[in-house]
Amino acid sequence: MAPKLTKFRVAAAHAAPVFMDKAATIKKVVRLIEQAAAEDIKLLVFPETFIPGYPYFIECYPPLKQVGALAKYAEESVVVESNGEDMSAIQDACRRTGVAINLGVSERIAGGHTLFNSQVTVDGDGSILGVHRKLQPTYVERMVWAQGNGSTLRNWPVASLGGWNLGGLACWENTMNGARQALIAQNQHIHAGAWPALSTMAGFEAVADAQIEALMKAHALTAQVFVVTASNYVDETCLDWMRENLGEQDLVKAGGGWSSVLHPFCAFLAGPHTGAEEKLVQGEVDFSQMGQVKVWIDAAGHYQRPEILQFGFDSRPHWADEKTTDRFKARIEEKDERDEATQ
Repeated sequence: MAPKLTKFRVAAAHAAPVFMDKAATIKKVVRLIEQAAAEDIKLLVFPETFIPGYPYFIECYPPLKQVGALAKYAEESVVVESNGEDMSAIQDACRRTGVAINLGVSERIAGGHTLFNSQVTVDGDGSILGVHRKLQPTYVERMVWAQGNGSTLRNWPVASLGGWNLGGLACWENTMNGARQALIAQNQHIHAGAWPALSTMAGFEAVADAQIEALMKAHALTAQVFVVTASNYVDETCLDWMRENLGEQDLVKAGGGWSSVLHPFCAFLAGPHTGAEEKLVQGEVDFSQMGQVKVWIDAAGHYQRPEILQFGFDSRPHWADEKTTDRFKARIEEKDERDEATQ
């Protein structure tokens, strides 16, 4: 069945979390969802690991000084269970408002301590559609997060957006051409690019925003998708926490972030927005324009050249909880009950 909606508003949440405070940041997520609904936004994309915040301290201090901070980070990470303690308020906000979200979280395995850099997709009816776990944590991120795998490298049909396929990648995972191609091969329509405030890090001040823009525009054009790029900025709650818990540092500054909405032909539909000003960077996507794009280039069609270029990826799950087929069984049963009640 073809998607019913062709035009709607999307936005990137250019915002800072309440650093290392899961409960407070969940409340902020709910507030931003409600704000999005009031502004008639149908899809809201959040930055990388918005809950409980990107762990900038891993870039600033010797590893042996970070043990306590990493243990605290695990405590504040999110267990993604349908209507569980961490997700219930967020799911309820999506259900009440009809806003779908792609939410960056540091995800903790239920009943364990292993973490993943994840993007959770929640539909406008409050159901968790799926989770993507970052395939390759970058540089010192390897101290924090385990590696994801191809079983979560998927697009999720978002019913509240008319069934358009939403997928995403986090930060420099967008440099992985194979990961991007996997999403293209599965007929992606909207891409959620989740980022931290790279330009605040020492050595990246002059190049980070250009890197983000280049990668996001490259995927917009090569995949022929609308791209929503969401970055956080570094605020005083983050800098104060690091100073109070780990000592002085001069490698990460306040500000930063680069957020936008891009057309498949790389035009800005919104933004780019940078710096320490919270804003829903919003634009209108119009899928009725896609035919004119696909006349030129169709990555899921005539530009595949499958007789010359073969592509495949391993979609098998690796981690135990990924092999549980009813991981989100509760949300499926709830959705069925709501559908029956409305008939």
